[in-house]
Amino acid sequence: MKVLLLKDPKDKDSGPDPYIEELGLYGFETTLIPVLSFEFVSLGSLFEKLSHPEAYGGLVFTSPRALEAIKICLKENSKNEAWSKSLKQRWNNKPAYVVGKATASLVEEIGLTPQGEKSGNAEKLSEYICSREKPNSSALLFPCGALKRELLPTVLGEKGIPLESLTVYQTTQHADLQESLSSYFSQQGIPASIVFFSPSGVKFCLQHIQKLSGDFISRIKFAAIGPTTAEAMEAAGIQVSCTAQSPTPQDLATGIQKALQLQNC
Repeated sequence: MKVLLLKDPKDKDSGPDPYIEELGLYGFETTLIPVLSFEFVSLGSLFEKLSHPEAYGGLVFTSPRALEAIKICLKENSKNEAWSKSLKQRWNNKPAYVVGKATASLVEEIGLTPQGEKSGNAEKLSEYICSREKPNSSALLFPCGALKRELLPTVLGEKGIPLESLTVYQTTQHADLQESLSSYFSQQGIPASIVFFSPSGVKFCLQHIQKLSGDFISRIKFAAIGPTTAEAMEAAGIQVSCTAQSPTPQDLATGIQKALQLQNC
């Protein structure tokens, strides 16, 4: 059976995409179509803040893109040297909170030790942070996207835990998205399952998928990588057949298999 993943591919240098690999183990024929493009902004301000660990109580990351922004900064030799010589160690004396395993692995790549990676979503991460941080302590630095949800800042704010947000990337539709979807449906037909990985993916893809699927859309089992994406899908009128228990390839593959087995019963 065919599964369509609406997500960005893993970094080419890091080997095959783990979602394609895992779904392949379950016998699914999986295709990945990139949905989003990212423009990085305020990188000068980002490194300026990273240069002053003493001003912050720690870091918060809810997106791999925020780590990509830091890695772009560190491509400059002088900044990389400053990071390696002292900044990395000074930040390592403070917590680096992350929302999931993908973000955690990128935090490790820049030499920091992640905490909270089992949270899986912003709501659980905010609870984890609140259990470890004291009110009115030094602010946590939160590099984020322009479309970030307000849940985490709101929850921390209610507990008196200061959070300093800095927008370091903006999200737009991938230039080839419409063409890629049209090509997939004309060549592969209607997939058994389509997986959304973000609310932005729902926003940018749904209209095209409805048009391409026509009356056959009811046959498709729609899956979500997490509760935030599932909420966006339901708000757009999509029936969500499964939501991954945590945002991992294993949990997604298990959820899709169960949803498709129920369909065939």
